[in-house]
Amino acid sequence: MRFSLFAHMERWDENVTHRELFENLAELALMAEAGGFETVWIGEHHAMEYTISPSPMPLLAYLAGQTSTIRLGAGTIIAPFWNPIRAAGECALLDVISNGRMEVGIARGAYQIEFDRLAGGLRATDGGKHLRELVPAVRALWQGDYAHDGDIWQFPTATSVPKPVQQPTPPMWIAARDPDSHDFAVAQGCNVMVTPLMKGDEEVADLKRKFDTAVTNHPEVPQPQIMVLRHTYVHPADDPDGWRPAAEGIQKFYRTFDAWFGNKTVPDNGFLEPSPVSKFADRPEFAPESLHKTAMIGTPEEVIDRLRYYQELGIDEFSFWTDNTLSHEQKRKSLELFINEVVPAFR
Repeated sequence: MRFSLFAHMERWDENVTHRELFENLAELALMAEAGGFETVWIGEHHAMEYTISPSPMPLLAYLAGQTSTIRLGAGTIIAPFWNPIRAAGECALLDVISNGRMEVGIARGAYQIEFDRLAGGLRATDGGKHLRELVPAVRALWQGDYAHDGDIWQFPTATSVPKPVQQPTPPMWIAARDPDSHDFAVAQGCNVMVTPLMKGDEEVADLKRKFDTAVTNHPEVPQPQIMVLRHTYVHPADDPDGWRPAAEGIQKFYRTFDAWFGNKTVPDNGFLEPSPVSKFADRPEFAPESLHKTAMIGTPEEVIDRLRYYQELGIDEFSFWTDNTLSHEQKRKSLELFINEVVPAFR
């Protein structure tokens, strides 16, 4: 099983500068490369201080110049916000800059608040139509001249300039949850990334079953890969209460997600207050004690045990999701423990 890092610049304190957050993210990425991680993933979010990444491309292009082995994943770009020609060209340019280390994940999008500002109020739930049209169009543009007459985009003959280094195409990943999205991804020859969020490992097993069904339904397609993305925090074995700051931090992250996802309040200079804890009194999955069990939180041995289960399920890649509201120093120590004490168990 491979390991990767999934990170954004998180800003919870206006006294912390964006430059400092950028340097922190770069430090974690360099640690991941030195620790033998396969890929660093950076997503796309707009006008939100708690997940800062208006485009993963410039951040990954910078990291391309600072690294030599780790792969660089745009994970994920939001399909309705990208014209296929732009997506193909920018991804290919990152592949050229990194000399063939680019990977791209594509998602339909989730936050209506972003769609209201970037997509003319298109319903976020309709973003899947854009994803299904974007993926084959980008692949065709990478191959050469291509004219497109779709339901969403129409353009005369064009091509990706530059062309990607990786041939026939760089790896593409689809963020999937329901059976139809798994089936589409596999049918297109794309890898699959899944996020169990606040659900337990039974959700990981269920998502793997959906993936396996899609693979079985498409024997004509070479075996794709599946990646699990999960909030991760490793604490020392001699600190039995070390899980609590992480669980409470991740709870704050999800309460903030809820505030943005609800789209009921106008943001104040890129910030929204987390939804109050009282809102989730009848939602036990939000409790720190539950998040301790569902998020990948624990001592090195506890994390190793759970990851061995993922390995037995046939998970190809586990992505260490750093977003958790905690300080950079806490994140750095957690990643260091994971690299030094967890990764060797899988080598």
